[in-house]
Amino acid sequence: MKQNKFTFIDLFSGIGGFRMALENIGGNCLNFSEINKDAINTYCTNFDEDFEYNLGDITKIKKLPNHDLLTGGVPCQSWSIAGRNLGFDDDRGQLWNDTIYLLNQSKPKAFIFENVKGLVDPRNKEAFSYILNRIREAGYFANYYLINSYDYSVPQNRMRVYIVGFREKEFAEKFNIPKPLKNKIRLGNILSNFEVKSIQNEPIVQKNLFGENITTRNMSLSNSNGFNDYFLFNDLRNGHSTIHSWDILDTTERQKNICYLLLKNRRKSAYGNLDGNPLSYKHFKELDNSILENELEELVTLDILKKEGYSFSINDFDKKNISEDEKCILDCSINNFLFVENLKTDRNLKLKKISISKTLKTLQEKGVISSCENRYDFKNTKISTGLFGINRIFLPTSNIFPTLVASDTNDYISTKEINAKTPIEYKNIFIEEIFKRGNFRKITKEETCLIQGFPKDFKLPENRARWMKLLGNSVSVPVIEMLGKAIFETGIFDLNENVLEYKPVAMSSY
Repeated sequence: MKQNKFTFIDLFSGIGGFRMALENIGGNCLNFSEINKDAINTYCTNFDEDFEYNLGDITKIKKLPNHDLLTGGVPCQSWSIAGRNLGFDDDRGQLWNDTIYLLNQSKPKAFIFENVKGLVDPRNKEAFSYILNRIREAGYFANYYLINSYDYSVPQNRMRVYIVGFREKEFAEKFNIPKPLKNKIRLGNILSNFEVKSIQNEPIVQKNLFGENITTRNMSLSNSNGFNDYFLFNDLRNGHSTIHSWDILDTTERQKNICYLLLKNRRKSAYGNLDGNPLSYKHFKELDNSILENELEELVTLDILKKEGYSFSINDFDKKNISEDEKCILDCSINNFLFVENLKTDRNLKLKKISISKTLKTLQEKGVISSCENRYDFKNTKISTGLFGINRIFLPTSNIFPTLVASDTNDYISTKEINAKTPIEYKNIFIEEIFKRGNFRKITKEETCLIQGFPKDFKLPENRARWMKLLGNSVSVPVIEMLGKAIFETGIFDLNENVLEYKPVAMSSY
């Protein structure tokens, strides 16, 4: 029987990433707190736990039982979290405040809090400073660490913030995070149904988050040949592993060249101030005098390009028939003209979340505005959407998979490797052997578990959307285990005489 070394309480428990990690190093979970029904059922099923040990909604918890370590993956809500600053009892109601309230009330020896990396972005500096200050006011010596899960035994590019704190300064000063592992687990190590032969552990010198030289690989490099280890389906970028719509659809070399002409020039300031600007037929003629307008229209018919109004004149109209959104658009006019470029950069329209394209369409249908200039752009202009339902296809030789998210992604993995000597050959083989033959698939539930550090037989709902949400919201188990070990090694739990006497506490007991 494994001897318990410390006790902990698992706030915002999700499916139990903290619990699995801390039990692996001798921790004893007294209670957990979760409100999502799917997560609660999954947690209780896998840990053979009774529902009565769920503390439920954190905002309604008044007291925690005595414990050594408090953990929580605080949800990444908006970080405008400052309360009225009248003391802990008056700061309840927002999740960070509620978490720190319970920390102050229960006074455990240490804690681990996890959040998305956006918490430490400059735009959230004031809110993050507030969080750290409240932790100090609760009597804790804390520091934060930006850690990538890939550095600690999972093949996933998952950057998260971890705040680790101690009630006593001497243990805070002893706390050290171990250096990233040299021999990483690669994506190919956990994929099923085929064997990856070319995975290697060649070192490449980079700086880690702590300013030290480490052994790692970049996601954009393959282990075997220096080519990118994934193919990006996108019409707005270019590279030896970028797949464009004109690479896949039946197009002529002439049509391909016109597409590349737009791709090469659309980000130039001569055509507008946006990151990507549509070009008029006149612009195309200036770039290549041989281009005919019907050639651009053919690419529109193929759904590669789209034709859209770029500037509009405002006609006489009845103001009674104008909606509030339409009025906001019309207020952006210059000398009785509307310019799409100006509309897309208008802060007020962004704050009000007004759809520029839809509103311009309704204004045209009402006869309020008339198009003065049309321009051509790629039809697919949202990078994250990709093409044909695909964003990226990762090769099994890739070091890592992108960050798992609750909503799933359009990322796939190839079921075959590629061997090529030149970039052109590399891309052509991928299109013919992988894409056209359908030799790619979504990651499986078992693989997703392993990518987060859970055992592949971890019990989850059968529905993909449900289990992806649960795993995407979880912490990476090996990272928490590493942090737990580092806390334990400070000696903070030495002579913890009462730890074996602690039993899980049901809600009705306090």
